[in-house]
Amino acid sequence: MTPSLALKSSVFLTYLGIAAGLLVLGGAAIELLAALTKRDVSHAKRSYGGWLIMIPAVMLCIFLGRIPTILLFALLSVVGFKEYARATGLYQNWWMTGVVYLAIAAIATTAAVPDPSVGVLGWYGLFMALPAFTLAAIFAVPILRNQSEGQVKLIALAAVGFIYIGWMFGHVEFLADSKHAYGYILYLLFAVEINDVAAFTFGRLFGRRQLRSNISPKKTWGGALGALGTSLVLPWVLWFSFPHFGALELVLTGLIVGIGGQFGDLSMSIIKRDLKIKDMGTAIAGHGGILDRIDSMIYVAPLFFHMVHWFHGIY
Repeated sequence: MTPSLALKSSVFLTYLGIAAGLLVLGGAAIELLAALTKRDVSHAKRSYGGWLIMIPAVMLCIFLGRIPTILLFALLSVVGFKEYARATGLYQNWWMTGVVYLAIAAIATTAAVPDPSVGVLGWYGLFMALPAFTLAAIFAVPILRNQSEGQVKLIALAAVGFIYIGWMFGHVEFLADSKHAYGYILYLLFAVEINDVAAFTFGRLFGRRQLRSNISPKKTWGGALGALGTSLVLPWVLWFSFPHFGALELVLTGLIVGIGGQFGDLSMSIIKRDLKIKDMGTAIAGHGGILDRIDSMIYVAPLFFHMVHWFHGIY
């Protein structure tokens, strides 16, 4: 991934065109809705303003190359974990949060540097071992500080925060090491958002029965099945993203996004519902926090990564 390769990549240029087209159409649709219905579209405009910042920022980092892309997703992990730590109260313990921050930095490092044993981009073996090392470091905090009271909750919160936000989401960083990086990363970013939109749209049109009433009351079976169906079709429509995929990989990709995306969203809803908060933060106008925006990717990233690794290898 380099700027020169991006300009020669039909995959990158196609997604750049899709992104630009969607932004133009989205803005025009909001203005048309306001003119025809005279309804208040201020919330839609705030949400659209967020996309006007997020989409160009992501496309720019991917255009600039592998290291900027890895740093972008590492930064999202850091900010996402900070939101989680503040919401759960873990942020008050700087020893625990400090360990997790260092572990997230280690993930970015393993994605960026070559594996000295095989000489390929990304230190995959160390990345897979990081959860064990990080858990040991988390337990080392109360040991070194000679503390026991109240430590189980802090250890659990730190461990879940690292695995869930740091390590699972960190698989996206490793996709930047692939020769198919543009197709893999851009497809996942696009497909996960389409999955979210489809769940909302089908839920409004056909939603009758609540999916998980005590976790996310607005989600319905109609929305979930509609999103799954859309996600199963999308890999075939955007096959140019991974032309080396066979039918099985295309079906698995659809299932991973269609099920994993919704599972990630529901998992974050469990945390928010238990904490009695609506959003994990306010970093993005009209969208809430970083975690509210990336939660659907948290399960999709590792499932897709290891599916690709199994069938084709990453490099």
